[in-house]
Amino acid sequence: MLDIAIVIPAAGASRRMRGQDKLLQEIDGVALLRRQVEMALATGAHVCVTLPDYDHPRAEALQGLPVQMVAVPDAALGMSASLRRGVGMLPRNLKAVMILPADMPDLTTEDLLTVYQGFLNEPHPTLQQATTEDGTPGHPVLFPADCFTALMALEGDQGARQVVKDNSYRLRRVALPGDNALTDLDTPEAWADWRAEQVALA
Repeated sequence: MLDIAIVIPAAGASRRMRGQDKLLQEIDGVALLRRQVEMALATGAHVCVTLPDYDHPRAEALQGLPVQMVAVPDAALGMSASLRRGVGMLPRNLKAVMILPADMPDLTTEDLLTVYQGFLNEPHPTLQQATTEDGTPGHPVLFPADCFTALMALEGDQGARQVVKDNSYRLRRVALPGDNALTDLDTPEAWADWRAEQVALA
């Protein structure tokens, strides 16, 4: 087991999908959320997923996986609610937490381990942010344990941007292949384009 946790915020309403749930869209017969969790588990890290509720269809999609599920009844308050509850429910004595968006299908287990390795390579605790191959900042972002209190104090729908900004002096960037760190699928059009691209690459 790695000495970090991976938190996957999955309590949002998926409003931009116009009635569909982006995290239950299937890729090769597997719901995107389950696929992301399986990828995260393959790193050996503790994995925590935030959900709208324990009886939500997203929870059913994770049946049988050794994952910590955390309900977020105040998810309507924004991404910060997921981060507050997810980080607040993590096991103690972890060295860092990686925030992994649930809707980024191009990310791989190897990508996550590359970000983690960046953390290990530094002599002092640093934040590690994935970028595209050409250096555009993206996800995931790893926060050392001394940032946990700040993450649990977040408000609004800006995610952890303020924590990143406040710690910019010790932010390190890690380039991942292609646009892996940037591709997210949160509209039907984005899904259609991505699927067409996968067919073209096959």
